[in-house]
Amino acid sequence: MKHLEPLIEKTIFWSRWLQAPLYLGLIIAQGVYVYQFFHELYQLVARTGLHSDTTVMLAVLALIDVVMIANLLIMVIIGGYETFVSRLDLENHPDQPEWLSQVNAGVLKIKLSTAIISISSIHLLKTFINASNTSWHTIQAQVLIHIVFLVSAIAMAYTDKLMHQSAALAKGHR
Repeated sequence: MKHLEPLIEKTIFWSRWLQAPLYLGLIIAQGVYVYQFFHELYQLVARTGLHSDTTVMLAVLALIDVVMIANLLIMVIIGGYETFVSRLDLENHPDQPEWLSQVNAGVLKIKLSTAIISISSIHLLKTFINASNTSWHTIQAQVLIHIVFLVSAIAMAYTDKLMHQSAALAKGHR
């Protein structure tokens, strides 16, 4: 069995590459969001002057929503690949995102939580703007979901802080 151990370890380490096609699929999904953005933008511009202020505001919020979801996808694609599959060769690249130099699983979770809360906020704002056409039950459910996102993000940030403090204490005792 001892002679199989190196093969098993190499196979387990290689298995991270099974995630690469998933990230490529997310890139395709991002292309769908780019199409969706320009489709919605076209609809807004093509009917300029025909919309009420509320309709324009809702359309702009929909555009912002698409952009925020695309930002979320980029964080997952780049950060996830960098964290779980392989390092990106971007040293000294002028376009390297600043956040990428500090990415790890904990930071990625906090950034993703913040993005999800932002997206939820946009949806909640759209609901409030369109409250006259929305049931009270729907508004309550969306507020509750948003609060759950907030509490989850705070819990993750607090847990991450505790883990960093614990790691710092462990290093100090060595």
